[in-house]
Amino acid sequence: MAILNENFLKLKAGYLFPEISRRIKVFKQNHADADVISMGIGDVTQPLPTAITEAMKKAVAELGTSNGFHGYGPERGYDFLANLIVQHDYKSRGVDIETTEVFISDGAKCDTANIQEIFGLENTVAVADPVYPVYVDTNVMAGRTGPSDENGRYGKIVYMPCTAENDFSPELPTQQVDLIYLCFPNNPTGAVVSKETLARWVEYAREHKAVILFDAAYEAFITEDDIPHSIYEVQGAKEVAIEFRSYSKSAGFTGVRCGYCVVPRQLKAYTKDGQAIDLNSIWNRRQGTKFNGASYISQAGAAATYSDAGKKQIQENIDIYMKNAGLIRKTLSELGYEVHGGVNAPYIWLKTPNEMTSWDFFDVLLNKAHVVGTPGAGFGAAGEGYFRLTAFPQPNNVEEALRRIAKL
Repeated sequence: MAILNENFLKLKAGYLFPEISRRIKVFKQNHADADVISMGIGDVTQPLPTAITEAMKKAVAELGTSNGFHGYGPERGYDFLANLIVQHDYKSRGVDIETTEVFISDGAKCDTANIQEIFGLENTVAVADPVYPVYVDTNVMAGRTGPSDENGRYGKIVYMPCTAENDFSPELPTQQVDLIYLCFPNNPTGAVVSKETLARWVEYAREHKAVILFDAAYEAFITEDDIPHSIYEVQGAKEVAIEFRSYSKSAGFTGVRCGYCVVPRQLKAYTKDGQAIDLNSIWNRRQGTKFNGASYISQAGAAATYSDAGKKQIQENIDIYMKNAGLIRKTLSELGYEVHGGVNAPYIWLKTPNEMTSWDFFDVLLNKAHVVGTPGAGFGAAGEGYFRLTAFPQPNNVEEALRRIAKL
């Protein structure tokens, strides 16, 4: 008899975004002529920059020749991309990262989901609330949590509320935690934190021998000069933090799939008897067993993001999204909504009107305005009463969606 991993039964009925898709499908079945504008799932809409597509075309042509053919690549990624990452994403900001500390993958979602595998089930996990669901669900699947309560919070996870009162920046835990998920610029709230705030987290992790899992997937959208783009800008962070990056939102790679994480050689975890173990080698061993590497084509495209033309074209797309974000933020504020985010991130986090639940507000927007967003409750208990809109639709769709919302 095959025995199920019963931890999967602890999960809610469906992952947040498939549930949104299900509701949209039902609505369209009953309203076939409705023009639904999606500002929910954070998928990009601008086409890939030509610098990237040309590089990928070249890579495809190479694969069609005897001399240029590439089979299995290195599991941790090609050096031609890792060297560019080190130079442009880190050394340019005064951070010393080695190419052997860079692990190229098929996206930050996979990395943030898989990284928990190298840590024991005894670890206490801390997450911000609201939170990107993948951090929680993968720990539930692994068996690191208890069952969920009536608010959807799982036992053995430490939830750190992020509210308007604390600027959506979690407070340091008052108890021992071992794995700390942080995401800045934040999904879903759009919040950012200062270098001084990150330094307090690094100090906590060093004191408690904890590991920070730092999701920096949206760093390219930072507009303010004093906001750190990497946790490694904080002294001592390489001793306690793994950082995750993505080309999905910045370069339009949601369908291409390429990202990376940095696992510094200074970073350690401990056996039960207190022996310090190098996590870089452990993650390398995991990847070598379970991952065959991102495709040569996608890595060639990612390398083109660091060319002069690539940087310029990517910034043009980011500017479009951030102009959308500014318009959403400004319009909703003028309509009387309490609005957060949209300054250093492509997400707008708004308070639902009249104490409406987030799913009720979802239904109102869908049925009356034919606009889709993401209910805050889907990101955790502290997200109830809030709603996320993305700045990724085409500008004309953003303008039309805002006109519809204004009529509500």
